[in-house]
Amino acid sequence: MIKAQVYAGGRGKAGGIKQASSPEEAGKAAASLLGSRLVTHQTGAEGVPVEQVLVEEAVNTERELYLGIVIDSSRRLPVIMASEAGGMDIEEIALKSPEKIIKTWVDPAAGFQPFQGRQIAYGLNLQPELVKPAGELVGNLFRLFKTLDCSLVEINPLVVTMDKRLLALDAKVNFDDNALFRHPEIAAMNDKGQVDPLEVRAQDFGIKNYIKMEGDIGCMVNGAGLAMSVLDLLTLCGGKPANFLDIGTANNTERVVNAFRLFNSDPAVKAILVNIFGGMARVDVIARGIVEAYSQMDIRIPTVVRLAGTNVQEGECILEESGLKIIRAYGMQEAAEKAVAAVKNR
Repeated sequence: MIKAQVYAGGRGKAGGIKQASSPEEAGKAAASLLGSRLVTHQTGAEGVPVEQVLVEEAVNTERELYLGIVIDSSRRLPVIMASEAGGMDIEEIALKSPEKIIKTWVDPAAGFQPFQGRQIAYGLNLQPELVKPAGELVGNLFRLFKTLDCSLVEINPLVVTMDKRLLALDAKVNFDDNALFRHPEIAAMNDKGQVDPLEVRAQDFGIKNYIKMEGDIGCMVNGAGLAMSVLDLLTLCGGKPANFLDIGTANNTERVVNAFRLFNSDPAVKAILVNIFGGMARVDVIARGIVEAYSQMDIRIPTVVRLAGTNVQEGECILEESGLKIIRAYGMQEAAEKAVAAVKNR
């Protein structure tokens, strides 16, 4: 089996996994994948680059199962999930037949208990001789989940082979970004080639909360909730956000300047919307950052600015005295409408 190594699921249906019966066929399969861009239901229309492939033994399987661990935000506990309906359609099974998903929650105070592994094994209707190894596998998977500060660990498919062995044929592991400081060896494995270049640049600039999107209005907002509201409002007004950017408590002008660097280097951005509600973030610092960005760069993108909150009067004076041709707005609805209009009138 020749498997494209990309940061996305759904590779099988997208043609990212190929079978070969000889070294020559394996070479051709690898050559057809390497250098291509794989488009799956988990990528954008542009896909992700295939720069590596994994070559592994094809296995004759009797059954395909699913096993995974995530954080259940409603219960605030890790939940171990398993299903007899493993394989490529597990998402559809979870959506249409949730009763086929077995779940057991782990209390961090008590830790994983052996009976939970047996509960999963029996729920999967495994043969008696596989119950013990399956229980041990579940326990090992949870230990990995906890020790490495994971946000998701899944084996799909977990198979029973024709000779009655349990094997993990494919796996996915996601790590909590906030815990990577404890795992430098994992952070070093990050493949920046799999991430949008603008997102990589944002990280280099110290802007952690930046996600590239497919629209044409660059957004700079402070606070994740406010940022999501701005994206919704832009869409409601007929616009398309080019990014999610939560600048956070930006009481330094450099982060504001760097946000404008991102906008200015993104050819998709046709207008910029700055929506700041200053709490701990000071509006006058944001305003100075905007003026500084214009002094350092040739910014020809129409910019709509709405400011409110801490030191708003000082911020208003800074923008007024700068003489910059900035489109001013004094409410979120007005700001969104003006940003959409700026794209249309550009």
